[in-house]
Amino acid sequence: MRGGLREAAQLARGDVARAKACPPVHRAGEQGEELGMQRLPNAAQWDADAVRDDLRAYVVEHLGSGDGVLVVDETGFIKKGDKSAGVQRQYSGTAGRIENCQLGVFLAYATSTGRTLVDRELYLPKSWISDRDRCAKAGIAAEVEFATKQAAERKSSRG
Repeated sequence: MRGGLREAAQLARGDVARAKACPPVHRAGEQGEELGMQRLPNAAQWDADAVRDDLRAYVVEHLGSGDGVLVVDETGFIKKGDKSAGVQRQYSGTAGRIENCQLGVFLAYATSTGRTLVDRELYLPKSWISDRDRCAKAGIAAEVEFATKQAAERKSSRG
């Protein structure tokens, strides 16, 4: 296994102490390949929900345990512009104040044998959902409806 991929695997297992400070995704690409591992989420055609479902099945098989708990986390991603889906001035717990940001709701599963991220949902404020032209420009499907952050949490945890 190449060095960058080995470090990515160590990070995925939670072995942060063994991974170097520079994110392995930046070193894992082939020589001269600028996108490297970022090609998958940015350019490849794939079904994120199907990947999530496969991951959940794997997690149940390998980490499923009576001591397992679901952990919900809302995370803010600070942004400078206004084109990214869901970005607006809103409270970000990450920043600890109102910032121009996107908000993601994440669901993790943790047991005594391991932990992993199992779902995600981008929070889309009412101001976004009510502006369908803006949604279309950001790649948000017309059938997407407004949902509170709490509704996004419930949707993720039902899976």
